[in-house]
Amino acid sequence: MTVIARKAHGAVRVDREQSINHRPNILLVCIIVLMGIGLVMMTSASTEIANSTYGDPLYFFKRQLFFMCLGVFCMLATAHVDMALWYRASAVLLILAIVLLVLVLIPGVGTVVNGSARWIDLKVYRLQPSEMCKLFMVLYISAYLHRRRDELHASWAGFIKPMVILAACIVLLHFEPDHGAMVILMTTVFTMLFLAGARLHRFMLIVMVCFAAVVGLAVMKPYVITRLTSFLNPWAEQYVYGEGYQLTQALIAFGRGEWLGMGLGNSLQKLYFLPEAHTDFVLSIVAEELGLAGVLLVLVVFSVLIAKGLQLGRTAERAGLQFHGCVAYGISMVFATQVFINFGVNTGLLPTKGLTLPFLSYGGNSLLICSVMMGVLLRIEYELNNPVPEKEDVA
Repeated sequence: MTVIARKAHGAVRVDREQSINHRPNILLVCIIVLMGIGLVMMTSASTEIANSTYGDPLYFFKRQLFFMCLGVFCMLATAHVDMALWYRASAVLLILAIVLLVLVLIPGVGTVVNGSARWIDLKVYRLQPSEMCKLFMVLYISAYLHRRRDELHASWAGFIKPMVILAACIVLLHFEPDHGAMVILMTTVFTMLFLAGARLHRFMLIVMVCFAAVVGLAVMKPYVITRLTSFLNPWAEQYVYGEGYQLTQALIAFGRGEWLGMGLGNSLQKLYFLPEAHTDFVLSIVAEELGLAGVLLVLVVFSVLIAKGLQLGRTAERAGLQFHGCVAYGISMVFATQVFINFGVNTGLLPTKGLTLPFLSYGGNSLLICSVMMGVLLRIEYELNNPVPEKEDVA
């Protein structure tokens, strides 16, 4: 189909499909913007601590730039991997993730940092299995829903089977502990099952079980109750220099930033006042230096990225590509949950929890896995725009 564009020197014929192909890819634009903002703000937030700890103010910048380049390579490589291959390998990948979650708990294998055993030290790189588990769980649940959707609708057995796999991962994450990853996995899997048509009354039973587990966790670990109560009033005398310290410093950063910020590089909170300023609380430095305008920009870009992922999922479902749709939904929910929690923690809406902000926080594991997930979404978009004759059992 063609359209006619009139000019002074005559008619110019334009191919509509060609014009559509020249439109900028929304996913790529969002990724580039987030990576750019992340590199600048992470560097700004880390120069002082990098200089005092390593004698090089650009220490974290160099490492983050390396992982960013590696992440772009992984994203482009992943974008060339057929979704049928992910479908066939989903069970193996999840088993690999579970094995790594077990290994990280073995003394001498797992590396303990700040009381949590979340990493496996490979000398040149610290592997964090919980980050891998997010993606591999999405792939496995998507493959399961493609094969067993009718069973999920019809019986308890179809609903319980993925819950058992999820429970195994949750237990392993609990012993690390990594409660942030636990929440992300549960939210993502529950959402995927709900969108696949699981009965609401079955969810209610699981929600009650989860609530009982949270209560039990709070009873067994008193610091959980302290963390839950401290965020309600972090300025209280008993919390302001203890459990509520990070939150109060983050709120000071937001207050100092006002609408347009103090200017890039002019943060005071990053000068040893706000712990983890270049990782979990980089958003607070964004707020202090770029103001509410900078925070809203980051939020808008994330919202566009997540909305595009959900749109891809819906388009794939309508095209009959159930596996592709479930994967797109799952990856979108991983990002949505992680962004929501990080924004909530930085602004005091949620209890303080160590959880990175995708593409902005310092950390190779998060950056690489986020890049791979974006590569998967790009592949889904490519296969939707370039359908091929059915030759797989993924349809």
